[in-house]
Amino acid sequence: QVQLVESGGGLVQAGGSLRLSCAASGNIFSIRAMGWYRQAPGNQRESVATITSGGATTYADSVKGRFTISRDNAKNTVYLQMNSLKPEDTAVYYCRFTIRTMYGLEYREVWGQGTLVTVSS
Repeated sequence: QVQLVESGGGLVQAGGSLRLSCAASGNIFSIRAMGWYRQAPGNQRESVATITSGGATTYADSVKGRFTISRDNAKNTVYLQMNSLKPEDTAVYYCRFTIRTMYGLEYREVWGQGTLVTVSS
């Protein structure tokens, strides 16, 4: 069993910052990639940022230059540093790991429970 636990969401004013964390625990053999997704009311879920096992990163155009994804491999943790927050960043943020478990033959996706980020104007 592998679980992801998210933390760091909350209420901030426009222009403020938040740092989200997502820690994986359980029977992990290897991690191929980590990522952050978000979904706002009335909107589809979108990819925010990803990081591969090799360290390559991608960002949505809407957050590029403001958000930074990073990881701590020793702690099986991924972070999302969010600066210069805007009201349109308001959403539930979900982390996702692509994981191979012990004795597993393939990689699979594991999702966090979601954490709410609210940015007031």
